[in-house]
Amino acid sequence: MYFIFSKLLLILILPFSWFLAFFIAALVVKKQHLKRRFLIISVVIMLLFSSPVLFSVFAHYWDIKPVPLKKTGAYSCAIVLGGFSGEDANGNGFFNTSADRFIEGLKLFTTGKVTHILISSGNGNLIHDNFAEADWVKTQLKQFNVPDSSVLIENRSRNTIENAAFSKILLNKNHLQPPYILVTSAFHMRRSLNIFKKTNLDVIPYPCNYMVGENKVSIDGLIPDAAVLGTWNYYIKEVVGNIVVYFK
Repeated sequence: MYFIFSKLLLILILPFSWFLAFFIAALVVKKQHLKRRFLIISVVIMLLFSSPVLFSVFAHYWDIKPVPLKKTGAYSCAIVLGGFSGEDANGNGFFNTSADRFIEGLKLFTTGKVTHILISSGNGNLIHDNFAEADWVKTQLKQFNVPDSSVLIENRSRNTIENAAFSKILLNKNHLQPPYILVTSAFHMRRSLNIFKKTNLDVIPYPCNYMVGENKVSIDGLIPDAAVLGTWNYYIKEVVGNIVVYFK
C-alpha cells in the first residue's frame, strides 16, 4: 500500500501539477478577483521553477558532497542503487541518463577500491512485467569481465527503503564487512543516506550524476528555461521523500 501511495503522491507534488491546477482554476472560477489571483500564482510558479539560478542554488546545498576514500586497501562492497536503466518495448534493457551510477560503481571495482559490487534494483514501476533491473545489469557487468563471484544481485526492491532492507540481508549473508560505499545520484544521496542509516547499515556516500556544476551565477542563468521545470521533479520528490523518512 505504501508503494502505491507513494506513486500516486508523486503526481501531486510536481511543480507542473501545481501550475496546471492553478491555471485550470483560473479558467474555471467565475469571480474575477479569484481568477486573477489564480492566474498570477500559476505564472509565479512557472517563473520560479524554470529559473536556472534558483535551481542551481538549491541543488548546490541539497546535494551531498563526496567523502574521501582511504588511499590503501579495499572496501568490501559498493552498493549501487538502481534507476539507471530500463526496458524498451521489446523487453531489452538500456541505460538512461543516470548511467553514471553504473560507471562509477564499475570504476570502483576496476580500480581496486572495492572487492564486490552489489546492484540493488528490482522493478519500480506501478505496473510491470518480469523485467528486473539488477538481473539485466549483471549481464552488462559480464561484458566488462567482472567475475560473477564479485557481483551480488538484489532484484526484489521497488524503492529505496527496500533497497536498504534487502541489501542488508544480502551483505550479512555473504559476510561482507562494513563500511560499504553507497553509489547513487547526488540528488538522491541525502534521502538514501538517511534510509540506510535507519536500517543500521554503515555506508560512505559516493555521489555521482550531478545535475549542476559550480554554484556560479551567469547571464544565461537568469533566463527562464523550460527544461529546468522538469529537473525540479527529481528534487521535489527527494525533499518530500526525506520528510516522510524522517517521520516514518
